[in-house]
Amino acid sequence: MAKYTPMIQQYLQVKAEYQDAFLFFRLGDFYEMFFDDAIRASQELEITLTSRDGGGEERIPMCGVPYHSSPNYIEQLIDKGYKVAICEQTEDPKQAKGVVRREVVQLVTPGTVMEGKGLSDKENNYIATLTHLDDTTYGLAYCDLSTGESKVTQVSNVFTDVLNELATIGAKEMVIDPDFSVEGQRLLSARGNVTLSFEKNDSLTEKAHELLSGVEQENLQKTVSRLLNYLYRTQQRSLDHLQPVELYEVYQFMKMDYYSKRNLELTETIRSKGKKGSLLWLLDETMTAMGGRLLKQWIDRPLINRTEIEKRHLIVELFKESFFEREDIRERLKEVYDLERLSGRVAFGNVNARDLIQLKKSLEQIPALKEVILGLGNDLSDHLAEKMDPCEELTSVLEEALVENPPLSIKEGNLIRDGFNNELDQYRDASRNGKTWIAQLEKDERERTGIRSLKVGYNRVFGYYIEVTKANLHHLEEGRYDRKQTLTNAERFITPELKEKEALILQAEEKSVDLEYELFLGIREKVKAYIPRLQLLAKTVSEIDVLQCFATVSEKRHYTQPLFNEERRIVIKDGRHPVVEKVMDRQEYVPNDCYMDKEREILLITGPNMSGKSTFMRQLALTSILAQIGCYVPASEANLPIFDQVFTRIGAADDLISGQSTFMVEMLEAKNAITNASTESLILFDEIGRGTSTYDGMALAQAIIEYIHENIGAKTLFSTHYHELTALEEQLQMVKNVHVSAMEHNGKLVFLHKVKEGAADKSYGIHVAELAELPAKLINRANEILNELEKKGEKSTEKQTPVKKQDDSLAQLSFFSEEIKEKTSNEEKVSTKEKRIMDEIKNLDILEMTPMEALNVLYKLQKKMKG
Repeated sequence: MAKYTPMIQQYLQVKAEYQDAFLFFRLGDFYEMFFDDAIRASQELEITLTSRDGGGEERIPMCGVPYHSSPNYIEQLIDKGYKVAICEQTEDPKQAKGVVRREVVQLVTPGTVMEGKGLSDKENNYIATLTHLDDTTYGLAYCDLSTGESKVTQVSNVFTDVLNELATIGAKEMVIDPDFSVEGQRLLSARGNVTLSFEKNDSLTEKAHELLSGVEQENLQKTVSRLLNYLYRTQQRSLDHLQPVELYEVYQFMKMDYYSKRNLELTETIRSKGKKGSLLWLLDETMTAMGGRLLKQWIDRPLINRTEIEKRHLIVELFKESFFEREDIRERLKEVYDLERLSGRVAFGNVNARDLIQLKKSLEQIPALKEVILGLGNDLSDHLAEKMDPCEELTSVLEEALVENPPLSIKEGNLIRDGFNNELDQYRDASRNGKTWIAQLEKDERERTGIRSLKVGYNRVFGYYIEVTKANLHHLEEGRYDRKQTLTNAERFITPELKEKEALILQAEEKSVDLEYELFLGIREKVKAYIPRLQLLAKTVSEIDVLQCFATVSEKRHYTQPLFNEERRIVIKDGRHPVVEKVMDRQEYVPNDCYMDKEREILLITGPNMSGKSTFMRQLALTSILAQIGCYVPASEANLPIFDQVFTRIGAADDLISGQSTFMVEMLEAKNAITNASTESLILFDEIGRGTSTYDGMALAQAIIEYIHENIGAKTLFSTHYHELTALEEQLQMVKNVHVSAMEHNGKLVFLHKVKEGAADKSYGIHVAELAELPAKLINRANEILNELEKKGEKSTEKQTPVKKQDDSLAQLSFFSEEIKEKTSNEEKVSTKEKRIMDEIKNLDILEMTPMEALNVLYKLQKKMKG
């Protein structure tokens, strides 16, 4: 390293500590990057790559960004998942001996963003940590640094459970021990789409001990400590806004895995990955950023405690029935800024005067908001109102101290009101009087010289000056003016009087600006003392916001208050899919009833593609989720059990990260439901088995239905195109057939979208292809092939069973039987296995079998032949 200049050596020493980050190295008015950082940054930020002499034989790559515009460049890098270490001068250059001392003052990472476009107003920005506690559990802690919210829980040792919880949290960054398994790191980075960071230190500091007062388990304390130690090390400040860590249990909420949340499109759509078209998009009538974030949290974690759910419903009812009061609440909330993130910025030290004006305006709304809610006259609403602390003393301080429209910068003055500080008033008076004198000077000089274009001006480089055009220079009195600057068409001068007054004015202005900055820092410290109260106020305001949001949506969309029962009955009348209904005109949406009880645990749903089977299934799940987050539901009547878990298998998607095909994903999702569901769960299976051969798929589908029926007893909606499965209604007591109706009219398929009892009569596959506007020639050929296949099936059936026309499954079993008979006609060449199979066939009475029984026998015999 000795071959490099001292400055480059300093850069390399600092860079060695931050190998996984871009090092923004402060040189004058720029942040510079060198070597590989410069090459990568020039590509990622699309800025010019240059080079410089570094003291060695070759020039070193270099690029830079201006200090004043650096936040934009930092945001771009963070948005791409990178980290940025900000290295500042920490020594006065005038007092430095040799190279000015520089140190990293902050590491900005995807999980520690505090402001800018990287923060979405209505989404949390979590940074998380994961610790392997023992053979059965992981410890998971996470924090939103921008709001100070921190939580910790235990997750089972099954890594898919960990990934599911991370998907719910949506953490941008994961802090782990450097010894964390390589495979675990790969899964976290890929599936969780997070930036990985490392922290070895999990020791419990005094500050961490204060925040962990509600967490007694030592292993979980260490989990949180690892995260806190990382935050303190990288941010290098007190972080006084961090709230006490909240311990929660995963089983306290309705459990949904990653795939179920994706399939139901709770917070984002499958196709666009955006909010529009999701349940969150439908519901979001919140008026504050805090309320928007809480709404997403509630959707991600529906309640299973009936008492708590019904409390929410009661307040929603109160707001819904109090239209004028609710509108008043909404108008007040519209003026409330993000108290949580404002508090965070105060503690972080990057709050400006405009932020504090926003805080003041927010607090001014609280007394009136509190009065409206108290006026509703209900114990639950009274309790909410009583928790609202208006922090009146803080409002008074901000009103007295800050001007109404302060500048963005806190170092250029004009922040503090007149009358707030005597010393500041004196400096301002001197400055204002001086400027009055300057204005009078300009008037006097014009009269003295007769030059009407003469002007007295100011700039930061040359100070105050008298400017005269060259054409008028002959009017100036010799000896009175000292030349200060020459321009193309003018000369600038100064007089002894102007120079004296300039010194007084600039001195007063400089002292005034410095004093205002000191006063602002003092005000910020006063605000910091209110942070815990502001955070409690923010929680209450956000809760009120979400509950009024539920009431607003419920009234606007004609939702009904759901009731709950202990008998595990589902009674939904005129149920609708909330999002589809909003996208369509409400008058066009066809509502459907859904009834399930102990005699109807499994609904087997048939009907053509696009007829609405998946919509019917999803709307039951979404109705249950809406009910359990505390909202009303899209139905004219709803009486529901409280579900502990929701499992879905809807749609087809490969899992490219794990290298798994659509069918493997389908089987894994089915396994997850079957192994984890309870009698209190809801299962939605759409077209299980279609990813493999017909017989394999049908056999698996039936086996899954039988397993749920005999071993789980969960409420299950199972849609299928395997019409043979409809025979299960006769064999399994709690299976009932329903179908989504369609009809043919003038040779065209018409979807009725109405769910009716019984099985569908056929699949209408070619009709659906016709609706998709496949070429007419292709459609006609498909109809010809279908007719040929149906005729062959009829002839084959008649040949094999003249006594009774059979289903395809029976015919297939008959063919298989004949094939075995031919193979075993010569007893000398028959294997022991074939003899056993032939003996089984001889004992079969095919003519008395149902199609489903025939299919099962055929499947088992074929397996024996192969294996």
